[in-house]
Amino acid sequence: MKLQFGKFGGQFVPPQVVTALNELEVAFEDAKNDSSFLEEFRYYLKDYVGRPSPLYYAEQLTKKLGGAKIYLKREDLNHTGAHKINNTIGQILLARRMGKKRIIAETGAGQHGVASATAAAMFGMECEVFQGELDTQRQRLNVFRMEMLGAKVTPVTQGTKTLADAVDYAINEWVKRVDDTFYLLGSAVGPHPYPSIVKYFQKIIGEEAKVQIMEKEQRMPDYVIACVGGGSNAIGLFTDFIKEKEVKMIGVEAAGKGLNTKDHAATMTLGREGVIHGMNTKAIFDEDGNVSPVYSISAGLDYPGVGPEHAHLQDIKRVKYESCTDQEAVDAFLELSRVEGIIPAIESSHAIAHVMKLAPTLDKDKIIIVNLSGRGDKDVEAIEAFLNEKQMH
Repeated sequence: MKLQFGKFGGQFVPPQVVTALNELEVAFEDAKNDSSFLEEFRYYLKDYVGRPSPLYYAEQLTKKLGGAKIYLKREDLNHTGAHKINNTIGQILLARRMGKKRIIAETGAGQHGVASATAAAMFGMECEVFQGELDTQRQRLNVFRMEMLGAKVTPVTQGTKTLADAVDYAINEWVKRVDDTFYLLGSAVGPHPYPSIVKYFQKIIGEEAKVQIMEKEQRMPDYVIACVGGGSNAIGLFTDFIKEKEVKMIGVEAAGKGLNTKDHAATMTLGREGVIHGMNTKAIFDEDGNVSPVYSISAGLDYPGVGPEHAHLQDIKRVKYESCTDQEAVDAFLELSRVEGIIPAIESSHAIAHVMKLAPTLDKDKIIIVNLSGRGDKDVEAIEAFLNEKQMH
């Protein structure tokens, strides 16, 4: 079996799924080389999504931390409020090209679900989104948004009732109706060609950031930083910088209640190599080799695996993976809100938290770009609950 990223990647799925994946790969390769497809994709990114998203110099945060200059890649300003829409527009154009009439998707924090429902509404397609039952409670606002956009939201009641279970369920549902259904996968995970497809539609983030930083600073950044769950916003930012050897790259994952507890989702820090969701990658397994339940305050980061390219980038030491706790993420969420007037998604707040530790240790002529992958409206209730619980103790 061909592994796409060093020893990671592959297609660890039943034969009928391999057939569907191969059909998808052929369609994707064909679309990628079709200038009219790319032109249409770029048209929707510009006029519907609102790209390019700004690269904003966070002057107040920079001053307060007293170190490196901090730039925010403002994916939170995209239509629907996150980076997810870049990928859903690309994949829905692909679905239409393949003659599929029905879209299914999985979602954790709900941003990918909302973006899938949005794209399906615009292209007049039927859409069903699978979301862990726990996540439907944590992200009620996004569930309502998906339903308003015409999607059916199906709560997944198996396992931990979170993102990992939603992915399992979506793959099984896809197999049942592969003839008319397109599985719109939301992160850079799963069997080949999905990690490559998602990367292709998200790499616009880093391509724009590179042009923008050259305009503003006439040089490359010293660091690019993004949060990592499955890893689509991070791979989107990193891809165009990988070849720039002087640029250091950091992915920040969820340490939850601490790396010394069982309540974390620190795949790269504490996981090991293994197969999950049709790919060979790094994941959190228990002593018996079963995938362990993981935890994060962020419904988008509590995924027990990671995209196979991230596992490879860690392996070859091109990207360093750090982690930050719920508490650090909430502190960063509040800090950015108060200092810059920008309420970040709790996912993105993990990356901001690491920047808050790193920036003060660097000289003032150093430059950091951090991917602000989404906005935090959806997280306000979860943050409020976290702060209230803390007050009670």
